[in-house]
Amino acid sequence: MYTFTAQRWNRSRTRSLLKGLAFISPWLVGFAAFVLYPIAASAYYSLTRYDVLRAPRFIGLENYIELFTKDEIFRTVLSNTVYLVVLGVPAGLVVAFLLASLLNRKMKARPLFRTIFFLPVLVPAVASAEVWRWVYNTNYGVINAMVKSWGLPVIPFISSMQLAKPSLILIHMWTQGTAIIIFLAALQDVPRSLKDAARVDGANALQRFWHVTIPICTPAILFVTLTGMIGMFQYFTLGWLLTQGGPNEATEFFSLYLYRNAFQYFKMGYASALAWILFVIILIFTLLIFRSSARWVYYAGES
Repeated sequence: MYTFTAQRWNRSRTRSLLKGLAFISPWLVGFAAFVLYPIAASAYYSLTRYDVLRAPRFIGLENYIELFTKDEIFRTVLSNTVYLVVLGVPAGLVVAFLLASLLNRKMKARPLFRTIFFLPVLVPAVASAEVWRWVYNTNYGVINAMVKSWGLPVIPFISSMQLAKPSLILIHMWTQGTAIIIFLAALQDVPRSLKDAARVDGANALQRFWHVTIPICTPAILFVTLTGMIGMFQYFTLGWLLTQGGPNEATEFFSLYLYRNAFQYFKMGYASALAWILFVIILIFTLLIFRSSARWVYYAGES
């Protein structure tokens, strides 16, 4: 009797499992075809010399060895990308949090201001690039037009090796609408009772902001930091449209160099090795942020 019941139970579980797999089979097929296979193929191609026109030839770790020992451009690319991440992510985070704090206060036309600050996220990258190309233009750009009217020398924003990366970071700070929305949601969850208690204890507005508001919002800060870091390591569109890696490789970032090797030089094996190095770098930075988060992220309900 026990064996018969167990067999029926196993058959019922098997049928349920098969039905479940049948229902999610479109997703499974898509995941296998568009995620698992590309990952496996990329890992294999990174160990080959492959130029699309000829069959891949296995060369072991030569692509990785060449990247770290012979490719001088790769060192510049790595330096440019780390610069962008280390300066761009905190700058965008601070701007987004401060703007969210302002937009969380009672003011006239607050919905309008929130919409205005979110609009840059909705603007297509190509349109944004053209707008900023005009803003930064040394001959007729809006900023340099004012600078020249004051009798000062023009500012070569994206044509200067020293200013090109800061100019791109400035654009990144302009497109923080998504982070602002996330921070607004976090700020509205800050218990008013904690602020009132701090006020009763004699804390001024700045102290309440630093010791109450920011700690409560640290989970959102962690999320924005992680997503911003991952996005900046993969920074491509505006850099390619505005500078194409110039001037003199000052804005040759990781994704630009990967794209150039894959689709201009047709060095698919080399580009695959670059992609896996980028994955490892992002993984290391993510783990470091998570390991450090225990020291500064506060979760409500923790003792």
